[in-house]
Amino acid sequence: MGFPVDRLRRLRRTANLRRMVQETQLSVSQLIYPLFVCPGQGVRREVPSMPGVFQLSTDQDVEEARRTADLGIPAVILFGIPEEKDATGSDAYSETGIIQRATEAIKKTVPDLIVIDDLCFCEYTDHGHCGIIRDGDVDNDATLEIIGKTAVAQARAGADIVAPSGMMDGAVAAIRSALDEAGFPNVAIMAYAAKYASAFYGPFRDAAESAPQFGDRRAYQMNPANRREAMLEILFDDTEGADILMVKPALAYLDIIREARDRVLKPVAAYNVSGEYSMVKAAARLGWVDEERIVPEILIAIRRAGADLIITYFAQDVARRWKDGIWF
Repeated sequence: MGFPVDRLRRLRRTANLRRMVQETQLSVSQLIYPLFVCPGQGVRREVPSMPGVFQLSTDQDVEEARRTADLGIPAVILFGIPEEKDATGSDAYSETGIIQRATEAIKKTVPDLIVIDDLCFCEYTDHGHCGIIRDGDVDNDATLEIIGKTAVAQARAGADIVAPSGMMDGAVAAIRSALDEAGFPNVAIMAYAAKYASAFYGPFRDAAESAPQFGDRRAYQMNPANRREAMLEILFDDTEGADILMVKPALAYLDIIREARDRVLKPVAAYNVSGEYSMVKAAARLGWVDEERIVPEILIAIRRAGADLIITYFAQDVARRWKDGIWF
């Protein structure tokens, strides 16, 4: 059969018809909202390259977490900006480190909100790289030791999920072992399993004050040209005990999200990163795109590619506009 007997427009005529046959659903419950924690009291400092995103002191971070939960968003992911940085990023694994204090405060105030702690060292090191530097490069195995310590410190502070983002080989296994030995077998791991060396991270580095002071991160983050290698990374992290497997960035890597979803049975997350956010914000300010329509279109594309969860700076905006589960 075909036209004129089959007319595909029949099921597009009304909002209810379109809703009834919509293949991919987007829900607030699938969103994770990033928060940046900085030193001080009463600090709410907008990031110039990320309109609507703020560096927040712990007290403000708690209030933002409360607003997030009130909107029905189930989780936040925390990034810390310490008062002082050093060669090993010691604030990251200190029991009194900035992200540990923020985690503790949020869990006391909004106990049902899922707190995910990003586990990397670029925000905490004075050189801006994701681990311990030896001979001008990140020493993978030496970094694994402090990765385990950081995971345990975050778990003690109340983190529900830890999220290693440094792309160190063996990181997930090291974290799982450290958490289990410390008595935290129920703390989950969301691995940045396929994290590409991407130009889309620029605004994040402003927000987290994490730009490398020399060189770049291409020796440990992935080549954007590689697809099969991403599957190796994802399958290794799956085998090592990751509970959720992430692809980052999202929009330029929808094919990787799709293949990850086809290859693994565990939840797949995608990070709708800072550059993707800022491009939309900039174009919307110039009147070149309709932000209210383009944002759900982007997120539904990430969902359609196969992501179960989406980390996005748009989460609160999307939740405020939520109406009866309908986007289109």
